[in-house]
Amino acid sequence: MAKKNNKKDKEAKKARVEEKNKKNLAKAERNTKKKAKKTGEIDEDDVDIDEILANYKKEQEAFEAINIESVERPSKRINSSMVANPNHGKKELIIFGGENTVDNISAFYNDLFTYAPDSDQWRKITSRNSPMPRSSAAIAAHPSGVILLHGGEFSSPKQNTFYHYSDTWLLDSTTKEWTKIEDKKKGPSARSGHRITIWKNFFIMSGGFRDLGSSTSYLHDLWVFDITSYKWTQIEFPPNHPIPDARSGHSLIPDADGALLWGGYCKVKAGKGLQKGKILTDCWMLKMKSDLSAIRWERRKKQGFQPSPRVGCSMVHHKGRGVLFGGVYDFEETEESLDSLFYNDLFTYQIESNRWYSLSLRAQKAKQQKINKKQNRDEDLENVLNSILEKAKLNDDDQDDEDDDEIEAELKKFDESEEEETDSEKREYPIVNSLPHPRFNASTAVVDDTLFIFGGVWEFGERDYSIDSLYSIDLAKLDGLKIYWENLKPIEHAVKEEDEDEEDEEEDDDEGEDDDEEETEDKKLVAEEEEEEEEDIIEEEPEIPDPRPWLPHPKAFESLRAFYVRSGAQFLEWAISQNKDARGKHLKKKSFDLCQDRWWERREQIRIEEDKLEELGGVDEVIEKDTTKTTKTRR
Repeated sequence: MAKKNNKKDKEAKKARVEEKNKKNLAKAERNTKKKAKKTGEIDEDDVDIDEILANYKKEQEAFEAINIESVERPSKRINSSMVANPNHGKKELIIFGGENTVDNISAFYNDLFTYAPDSDQWRKITSRNSPMPRSSAAIAAHPSGVILLHGGEFSSPKQNTFYHYSDTWLLDSTTKEWTKIEDKKKGPSARSGHRITIWKNFFIMSGGFRDLGSSTSYLHDLWVFDITSYKWTQIEFPPNHPIPDARSGHSLIPDADGALLWGGYCKVKAGKGLQKGKILTDCWMLKMKSDLSAIRWERRKKQGFQPSPRVGCSMVHHKGRGVLFGGVYDFEETEESLDSLFYNDLFTYQIESNRWYSLSLRAQKAKQQKINKKQNRDEDLENVLNSILEKAKLNDDDQDDEDDDEIEAELKKFDESEEEETDSEKREYPIVNSLPHPRFNASTAVVDDTLFIFGGVWEFGERDYSIDSLYSIDLAKLDGLKIYWENLKPIEHAVKEEDEDEEDEEEDDDEGEDDDEEETEDKKLVAEEEEEEEEDIIEEEPEIPDPRPWLPHPKAFESLRAFYVRSGAQFLEWAISQNKDARGKHLKKKSFDLCQDRWWERREQIRIEEDKLEELGGVDEVIEKDTTKTTKTRR
């Protein structure tokens, strides 16, 4: 009986603490608004945030169940939630919400957009049961077809009052129907800037922040959402178990063993009533278990090359690695100003080997003419694979060609000759051999081996510039940046104005020297009792280590199809040894999946070798020898 009473007391205490936190948050918002009115920082014309949300709700009810319309593209916005459609074989980009500020007036959105790269079609989807408008919400997609969205933020038009959401929504990626999860008492608290990923039948959520008006509170809690029971569970760790520091804006990507967390941002005390930003560069592996009480964090040591410290560059998962773009580093922070450095570089992080690699774009090659040898080579491979299965007595009588069709569909994505027919039917977009303008908080997602980069923010002086743009990069070829649209005119205008102002200031410097003494000194912010991060030993290696040296290795400039034709028999033998219950075409699919994983696993090392070859002699293409014919060579 004592144990049961203790459990009830703990639950009651936890409920009281949560209720107290909600009251304190509401009180902080009211006090902030009162304080702003007294100091004259709030405009009386600014609409009350509760009134705005109530009006949005009324407008929402006027929509039909689901309304789908074709549009040219989404309107300008930043901090949107973007994912790829998780349904197998469905090539589709999905974007929800976001915000935009014009003349210091902010607007938030709750519309849903989809983009199909194959047909080059944008669609706008609105429904009666959509989440309320928001930005910076966490989103992730599960292979079952379910997309989960949690939290986010909203503000009054002049940003005098803020609101953080704590609601959870599920989106059916096929029908585009929203379902709200009613679990107020046991779900995560209100927040934005948090991250969500997946593992088996769970969504995993970590971190985030809450703006309390006078200060910002950062979170380090960990939650999992079970898609079989539609319930949130907070993960509790042993008292002495090391866990990542509180943060937002970090990276969280899936792994077979759980999830990987990298970097992020938080604020630490820097004097009475002051906070200083801190950029984190640590890396943690979350070891997931079906028994949720056994979940544990493990910190990873830094090794090899590392990207420079930055924030606003959340990674997106692709083929066992993370792909990271852009970001910002604040190198001088005072009470009145902030000096920052913005990036536009591209990196990959290999989860298995715990290694970072830099990616660069290459010049696009001219399309090659169709070569009819491909069909003969494919037939030769098919005969070899069938003979191996026959010897092992693993042939089957299954006439279903679904696995063969999947293999061919994957291979076609890497065949340049196949692109000629489809590309001619699409709108032509410019392709450049340079990465996008530097920015942070761009939305990224990978659709069918193509990285999409949407929007982002760039700062100049004290102003933020939202970049209206969409780009894509083929991660298999890295042969240029496709520009769907971009508007850099506001940025170019700001830089031009700054250059003119600097010239005027140089002329006035002598006249204003006497006034400088009267100005209040802008002190640099210094964190109180800030612990230095432990420096990990960084070792340099001449090449990328191979985690599975016993498997066949791709050659420089070798396409996935060519690699599969050359080594498919070896991968089939390996698949037979690893899959005792599989037969026939299912074994072929297993062997191809292993071949494809291997091709992507060694992609960074192969690119290094290709770059060296191109530097030596400007290699344009590699011609494969046809072994079916023999010719004499005159020496």
